[in-house]
Amino acid sequence: MSESTKPRDKYFSIDERSAIWTIWLTYGSFYFCRTNISVAVPGLGASVADGGAGLTGEEIGFILASLKLAYAIGQLVNGQLSEKFSPRLLLAVGMLSSAVLNVLFGFSTGFYFLLFIWACNGYSQALGWTPCMRVMGNWIPFYKRGRAIGFIGTGYQVTLGLTYFIAGQSSEWLGWRAALYVPAIFLTAAAVYMLVFLKESPDGRTEDSVRHDDADSGVAGKPTFVQNLMLTFSNPALWLLGLSLGLLNASRYGFLDWGITHLTEVQGTGVGKASLKYLILPIGAVAGSFLAGWMTDRFFGGRRAPVICGLLVSLGVLTLLYEYVARVSVTATLFLLVLIGFCIYGPQVLLVGTAPSDLARRGTTAAAAGFVNFLGYMGASAGDIVTGHYKMPEHGGWEVAIYIWAGWAFAAAFFSALLWNARSETA
Repeated sequence: MSESTKPRDKYFSIDERSAIWTIWLTYGSFYFCRTNISVAVPGLGASVADGGAGLTGEEIGFILASLKLAYAIGQLVNGQLSEKFSPRLLLAVGMLSSAVLNVLFGFSTGFYFLLFIWACNGYSQALGWTPCMRVMGNWIPFYKRGRAIGFIGTGYQVTLGLTYFIAGQSSEWLGWRAALYVPAIFLTAAAVYMLVFLKESPDGRTEDSVRHDDADSGVAGKPTFVQNLMLTFSNPALWLLGLSLGLLNASRYGFLDWGITHLTEVQGTGVGKASLKYLILPIGAVAGSFLAGWMTDRFFGGRRAPVICGLLVSLGVLTLLYEYVARVSVTATLFLLVLIGFCIYGPQVLLVGTAPSDLARRGTTAAAAGFVNFLGYMGASAGDIVTGHYKMPEHGGWEVAIYIWAGWAFAAAFFSALLWNARSETA
């Protein structure tokens, strides 16, 4: 019986819920050693005499971009590796190496060495999403994936908030380098949990080994690395998803990487207080991640683009308001950050997980997610460099930089709208 003709139980089984929860914690934990850099940015820019690294805004932008560039390449490569190797093995390597690299970054000085270490961390971080998506594809049928990925997406919103708190308070009390050391402990603990509790598939077989000979793939037997690449690159829907994600990520990482620095400068507050204010963003992000996936299943019959497009337009409008509001009202800033979190992570979780899984050709689920994330983080990498340049007063300052973030959101909405009626062929 094909997947499209099986009775559709809308509830998750106990084993499915267990798998979803483990993926939730596993991928979310990667953020402990990724977004913690935003708390360290003010320290990187402070003078050496004040205990900082003495880097310029443009140098910091290149360091931040190095993670995104390495992450993008890693997504492309690891999406293919995730079709061939054990997800548990890839996840363990990624989590433990990222923790070690964060500690090395905290001990390091010098622009080029910091650039190298943070780029290596980017590749390690890229060993997270695609193995998780392969496990999710093994466990969850199409008609439940919107809700599943929506819930999984809340995991890295929760850990995003925890990271702001843990790294922010560590930096406030122990110095900015502690924002690298302390989160590494949490990621290491999560790696141990994953190794103990993650079960890769219901019966030891993968989604791809069961369905590899589908006529849509045009490949007899398990696709090779090159065949997976060709099936992925020749899928126009994935290019549109990747362009949308790249533009969204450029705007998203404007807030995540530079938002705390922006608030410390325009509101004249310390990094500890600024990071506490940014704890509000994940509240909206959790709601957006969960509700966006649910809305696509409930109201649009599995069509992801209408929800993605609508939220991206809203993000552009809210971003246009943000720079002015942040200068005049703390309360209004917090309110906007909740809405911005909602409008960033609603579309983001659909673009990185559900939509590529839906629109991938059979047997290439992880490869498709890796390719879309590759394009997404190429956009994020370019965005950090642009922000680092234009935030400087001599190049226009924060107002210009944040208006650019809004323009990226509107452009992402345009590309996603081109997929308005697209849905999985298994729907």
